[in-house]
Amino acid sequence: MNKRIIFIASWCLLCLGSIVQAQEERNKNILKSLTIGLEYRLKAGFNIGGASPLPLPAEIRKINSYNPTTAFSIEGDVVKTFNNKWGISAGVRLESKGMKTDATVKNYHMKMIANDGGEMEGQWTGGVTTTVKQSLLTFPVLAVYKVSKRWELELGPWFSYVMSGEFFGEAYDGYLRDGDPTGEKAEVTSATYNFDDDLRRFQCGMQLGAQWRAFSHLNVTANLTWGVVPIFKKNFDTVTFNMFPIYGNIGFGYVF
Repeated sequence: MNKRIIFIASWCLLCLGSIVQAQEERNKNILKSLTIGLEYRLKAGFNIGGASPLPLPAEIRKINSYNPTTAFSIEGDVVKTFNNKWGISAGVRLESKGMKTDATVKNYHMKMIANDGGEMEGQWTGGVTTTVKQSLLTFPVLAVYKVSKRWELELGPWFSYVMSGEFFGEAYDGYLRDGDPTGEKAEVTSATYNFDDDLRRFQCGMQLGAQWRAFSHLNVTANLTWGVVPIFKKNFDTVTFNMFPIYGNIGFGYVF
């Protein structure tokens, strides 16, 4: 019995020693990185925004409701500091973006599927609900400016690969005119549309953000990402105006 206890105690001490040694090695590596101006950060946050035309076209008469949905982001960054003021940050971010809207439109070009399965296309007047969901792998490359010991500003481009994307909705309680606003009128109670296959796989834009060092290892972060490439493919003409992804992000970051 005593031999078993001694064996277990020895094994525990060996494991504890290995953990302490690994922690010491980790601390040495972090200190070494700091001496050459490198810092590692892990962030998590929530995205709030949506895909929108700029400015809102005349066809969209009223936004009845907006729901940002649950959209998250997890990011790892490496920050290289050149002096007391400037640095550069490069990272990878796994994120989701989305929204749900309900709008009243007039003469809104639409291609949709009726309840009987028939396809209809023309100028739609009535209600439209839209749901957008995207999962992305994003690579931000940002210039960092240290305003003070606690505050930092960031600005630079980002590049995203859309791993999955959805854009669908319903047209309801209105009418569709064939061809143009003076074409033959058809009353429609409800019809659906789906443009998932027309979404781009690649997006890019600009990011502006700020970080506040709340504690020695904890940052509070906020940024705005603005897409400069429309979310739909170039040859997509059902929606006659460009839509751009515009999102704000609020979160926290751990500094190693």
